[in-house]
Amino acid sequence: MPVPNTLPPLFDTHAHLDEPSLLADQHGILELARTHGLVGILTIGTTLASSRHSIELAASEELIYAAVGIHPNYVSQTQETDWPEIERIAESPRVVAIGETGLDHYWKHTPIDQQIDYFERHLALSARLGKPFIVHCRDADDDVLRVLERQARTGPLEGVMHSFCGREEMARQCVDWGMMISFSGMLSFKRNDELRHIARSIPRDRILIETDSPYLAPIPFRGKRNQPAYVKHTAEVLATTLDLSYAEICALTTANALRFLHLPPLESPGTAP
Repeated sequence: MPVPNTLPPLFDTHAHLDEPSLLADQHGILELARTHGLVGILTIGTTLASSRHSIELAASEELIYAAVGIHPNYVSQTQETDWPEIERIAESPRVVAIGETGLDHYWKHTPIDQQIDYFERHLALSARLGKPFIVHCRDADDDVLRVLERQARTGPLEGVMHSFCGREEMARQCVDWGMMISFSGMLSFKRNDELRHIARSIPRDRILIETDSPYLAPIPFRGKRNQPAYVKHTAEVLATTLDLSYAEICALTTANALRFLHLPPLESPGTAP
């Protein structure tokens, strides 16, 4: 459903719409998203079941697109048949990205060797299908960079560091390899001056925005359930950070998202893809 042309277009490039707290209010969440100008929401798979659900959501609602994959924290719970099925469903036309994948040293649910194995599987699947990959990184910057460096030897990387909160050097290296950098509601937190500094250093054609709903709600909703409509507040902070107007940052990040996900560009401001 196209949103009114008077609304600057927004694209939430990372949400978990299959989470129970969002599913329970799906109609209201999508309606509020439209009233804030959203033209797309990428819902992210974290397990085989979650990935299947993401595809179902995308098939039922034109505003939604799906990514499929197995989150590093859930790798240890996979069955032998799960990965071949991820490879199969990844070919669905509503699947526009692979992941989320990556590494997580914070929770330690899965041995790092298993995480790396599945990270590399996702990268190979992304390259084979020509669909970009989505990287989760928590307390694992150096290990993530080592895996990405090996992959970069074969050519530019078509991926995104989602909800980026790493070092400036890491962001610069990922950009040099061809990747996008995505900012979540953490960009709005008062003490995150360093993250806003990093945002100013990223080439503007490499910047994405996201909510990571239902997590990481931006100011003024910090601590509450996040939802795609709140990507507006991250966009507002990013606009101020980059000395752009709100309309300019919406147009920029939406164009970046559509290009990154291989979706058609908007025909006119505020028109859904």
